[in-house]
Amino acid sequence: MLLEYLKLSFQNLSRRKMRSWLTMIGIFIGIAAVVSLIGLGEGLRSAVIGQFGFLGTDILSVRASGLALAGPPGSGTPVPLADDLAEKIEKINGVEAAFNRYIESATLEFNDRSSIGMAVSVPGGDTRKIFEEMVNLKADQGRLLREGDGKKVLLGNDFTKDDVFGKGVASGDRVLINSVQFEVVGILEKKGSFIFDSAVMVNEDVMLDTIRGDDGTTDIIAVKVKNEAEISRITEDIEKLLRKERDVDEGKENFNVQTPQQAIESLNSVLFAVQLFVTIIAVISLLVGGIGIMNTMYTSVLERTKEIGILKSIGAPNSAIFTLFFMESGLLGSVGGCIGIILGLALSYGFAFIGQLALGSDLIQAKASLSLIFGSLLFSFILGTAFGVMPAVQASRLQPVDSLRSTR
Repeated sequence: MLLEYLKLSFQNLSRRKMRSWLTMIGIFIGIAAVVSLIGLGEGLRSAVIGQFGFLGTDILSVRASGLALAGPPGSGTPVPLADDLAEKIEKINGVEAAFNRYIESATLEFNDRSSIGMAVSVPGGDTRKIFEEMVNLKADQGRLLREGDGKKVLLGNDFTKDDVFGKGVASGDRVLINSVQFEVVGILEKKGSFIFDSAVMVNEDVMLDTIRGDDGTTDIIAVKVKNEAEISRITEDIEKLLRKERDVDEGKENFNVQTPQQAIESLNSVLFAVQLFVTIIAVISLLVGGIGIMNTMYTSVLERTKEIGILKSIGAPNSAIFTLFFMESGLLGSVGGCIGIILGLALSYGFAFIGQLALGSDLIQAKASLSLIFGSLLFSFILGTAFGVMPAVQASRLQPVDSLRSTR
């Protein structure tokens, strides 16, 4: 029986193709907006989580906050971190190691081509091994940096691709960093993280002498704790120390202390706010589409009054008339939802592909889950049926005699 109702509903909508398509515009625009933006947001979230996924839960990062003018994370802030803070943080009970991380934009030249990269420092002394274990640093070609390596560099795996310099860099090659020649001693294993796959690593003393310059400040202080169960207490102790050293009151801190997980949570909050804003706009579009469905169904009731009278005169109950119009409105919503989902998927994956080509990074991704697809389809059906209830009730309550007298 339901199949017959569905067949009749489809035939009735097919006879009014133009009106049906115009009615569904609001639905599929709203669904397309929801699917595309949520798909891009979920893809970005998954990509960013993947960037930090290799870091443990026993890691803290300390950096100066405030309006950064330009440059890598932690740089360009009004009041940068003093580089002697790492030694003071390391003395806090429960801290296994604390060391400075220097990050500097640098120009790399190879094969008569140039590229902009991020030069990062590798700490020396006893903290070198801790750092290598912390980020699971392994060489795919050559070796890792050693103590005493002068103008030698360790490159991320992305530099082995031909699209960076026209041909891939290999261990043993020589590259120019800010016009200074360095020997490539190794290529890192691919991690699937742009942070390390595009890294340019040099020893800390070489960074300060050749690339960055030693101005008594640092960009980030990495902290490894002995027991992650004490990370909250250690974070509070570090914050107390920095408030004292930087002479700021509680609540007016010009620094932040975060775990990788907290950074991800912050990103999630921002993405959620953006997605919520877009979803509200999309819901407005869906409501407009729903009102369009209601208007179309009311018009359909007026146009088919005589048809309704004939159906009732041959014994069709009110429930059958209601079901017929109810399913027509649901079909309008469902078809509009299907078109919106297809359009939304095309937009999200299309924009992600364009973004990857434009930025040369896999960070921009699209991810559309089955729950998003089925949820959108179900919502569009519910929306269509909800706005079709009143016209369907009106159709079912028409009197046969009055309907047959209608000239419409």
